[in-house]
Amino acid sequence: MLAVHLEGGAVSLRDVPIPKRPPGFALLKLLVAGICNTDLELLRGYYGFSGTPGHEFVAQVAEAGTPALIGKRVVGEINLACCHCDWCRKGLGRHCPNRTVLGIVNHPGAFAEYFTLPERNLNVLPDTTPNDRAVFTEPLAAACEILDQANIPCGETIAVLGDGKLGLLIALVLNAHGYKVHLFGRHEEKLRIAAESGVQTRLANAALPTAGYDWVVDATGNSEGLRAAAAMVRPRGTVIMKSTVHGTVGIDTAPIIVNEITLIGSRCGRFECALPLLDHALIPVESMISARYPLAEAPEAFDLAGRKGTLKVLLTA
Repeated sequence: MLAVHLEGGAVSLRDVPIPKRPPGFALLKLLVAGICNTDLELLRGYYGFSGTPGHEFVAQVAEAGTPALIGKRVVGEINLACCHCDWCRKGLGRHCPNRTVLGIVNHPGAFAEYFTLPERNLNVLPDTTPNDRAVFTEPLAAACEILDQANIPCGETIAVLGDGKLGLLIALVLNAHGYKVHLFGRHEEKLRIAAESGVQTRLANAALPTAGYDWVVDATGNSEGLRAAAAMVRPRGTVIMKSTVHGTVGIDTAPIIVNEITLIGSRCGRFECALPLLDHALIPVESMISARYPLAEAPEAFDLAGRKGTLKVLLTA
C-alpha cells in the first residue's frame, strides 16, 4: 500500500505492507485526511519525528472484531491510552504516560491507504455528514477543549490571536457557544470566514490592545504569540495556549507573575463535543479548504500547506 513518510525535513512516498490488525483494533481504509500545523511541525523536526504522519481523517472500517463496525465511516480519537494506569483510571487517557499517538508518537498515522486504531477510539459518522466536514472533527474537538478546561462566564468577551486553521475554528466554536469573540489575524480573506459567522475581526498589523481582555487564546502557531497574548490580558486574567511550536519560546515571566496571569495549556479535546458542531450553521468548515490532493501527490500537498496564507489541505485515497 502507499504511505507518506517524513524524515529529515523531506516528504516521500513508500510502498509498505498493509498493517496487521491487533486484537481490539480496527483496520481502516482512508477516505480523506487533513494536513494540520502539527504535521508541518513534525516535518520541521518536532518530536524528532520520522514515519507516517496524519491524525485528522475520515475512514471506512475494513476489518474489526466488532462486526457492526465493518463498512462504517468513522473518525477517531488520536491518543491510544494503555487503559490500566492511574491516569487512565481517572479518565485522563489523553495524558496516559504510556500512550502512543496516531501519526505523532509511535503509531503510524492516517496518511496511508490503510492504518489501525483501537475500536474504542472510533466514532461512527451519520450518513448525512459529508467527508469534507467530518475531517474537521479532531481540530474542532481541540477548539472545544477550551470550554472543558476553563469556566468562562456566558457571554464573556474573548480575544483569539491567530487566523490560521485552529484560530479560525476556535473563534467559530466560541462564537457558536454565545461568546463575544474578537479575532486578530493578518489575512483579510481568512478573517472574512469568521466575520461571516458573526465574529468581530481585526487585522493585527497595528499595535494590539494592552490589558484589554480577561480571556485571551493564543493560536498564532509562532513563538511570539504567547508574549503578545500575555500583554493583551488584564491582571488576573487567563491566557489559553493553543500553539505548538518546534523549539523553545522565550518570554519575560515578570509581567505574568506581577499581574497574576493564569496560563492554561490546551491541546486535544473530546469528540463528543465536536461531532454535533459538524451540523452547525455557524461552523462553515468547508470555507477553510484550500486544496485537495491524492495521496500520491503528498509532497506537493505538504508544499502548499506550508505556504503562508494556506488553510486546510486535504489528502484523498
